[in-house]
Amino acid sequence: MSEELKKGLEGVLVAESELSYIDGDAGQLIYRGYSIDDLAREASFEEVLYLLWHGHLPSSEELAAFTDEMSTERQLDENVLTTVRQLAEADENPMAALRTAVSSLSAYDPDADAEPTDREANLRKGRRITAKIPTIIAAFTRLRDGNDPVAPREDLSHAENFLYMLNDEEPDDVLAETFDMALVLHADHGLNASTFSTMVVSSTLADLHSAIPAGIGALSGSLHGGANQDVMEALLDLDESGKEPVQWVKDKLDAGERVPGFGHRVYNVKDPRARILSDKSKALGEAAGSLKWFEYSTEIEEWIGENKGLAPNVDFYSASTYYQMGIPVDIYTPIFAMSRIGGWIAHVLEQYDDNRLIRPRGRYVGPDAGQEFTPVDER
Repeated sequence: MSEELKKGLEGVLVAESELSYIDGDAGQLIYRGYSIDDLAREASFEEVLYLLWHGHLPSSEELAAFTDEMSTERQLDENVLTTVRQLAEADENPMAALRTAVSSLSAYDPDADAEPTDREANLRKGRRITAKIPTIIAAFTRLRDGNDPVAPREDLSHAENFLYMLNDEEPDDVLAETFDMALVLHADHGLNASTFSTMVVSSTLADLHSAIPAGIGALSGSLHGGANQDVMEALLDLDESGKEPVQWVKDKLDAGERVPGFGHRVYNVKDPRARILSDKSKALGEAAGSLKWFEYSTEIEEWIGENKGLAPNVDFYSASTYYQMGIPVDIYTPIFAMSRIGGWIAHVLEQYDDNRLIRPRGRYVGPDAGQEFTPVDER
């Protein structure tokens, strides 16, 4: 057994997966062999969920059945909605509220007592959790803002329904298409921290309702999913400062602060998801008659690339894209979870299919054996 220490498990292979592949040097991401560029532009989020969970793109009949099955699961049990209401009244952090509400779903899931490795039961549970997360996020946001929740509709797509529940009006085609694309782009990304967290939990043969909240907890951190909120708050700070973007960046770095949204543990070039979302950010700005946020972002990207050798990750452009869609900044990360649930469930299914308890070792660096124990009344 190797005694080489790999902090953060960097470069360590711990599993084989058929789900997603990342080429960090080429800036390439694929889901089950399909380029993210093709999927983002041509496939719906529902199609990508089916691909990740079932291993192939659905036929029109399979997609219709899958979509119908999931759309009928959008309603929350009244007790779950009461929990969401209480969390909103307590002004809970949105990701903490989502974690708590998702955990409570197990009490009302008809498959809650199924064996953890029962694949068909897990697919049903996965559909229910995936369908209900947008309802939880929208209800929490509206209740926190003093508005009544909007009941979900079964005749809208996953993306359309969320925007409808959030704003109490159907989104136009551009907003719905953009949001659907963002969900596709965030659906899976190898063994990132949150995905690995769900795998660790499920490797103990804990159930899906235990694994998914673990993923939500891991995603909430600013070094993972929370970075998209940090990016938008930084752009808002730039806007309020009245400074030119490059000067703003220089001042931040001179003060020992970092500019969020740059660098990645896997990509050595521009994140392909950032490339796609930058185009969407520009298109939204053009439609609104103001390219301010896009221009801020591109000026920052160019300077940091030239002077620091860093490229933007997906968070850097998802931030301005969501902002121009009118989405509250502090629910960017819950929206990330709303998408990444697809990958979490797919990886948990793989873990259950070929399970081995995930149990790494740590190198002991404490005192040598032989320390003399002193009774408490003599210390």
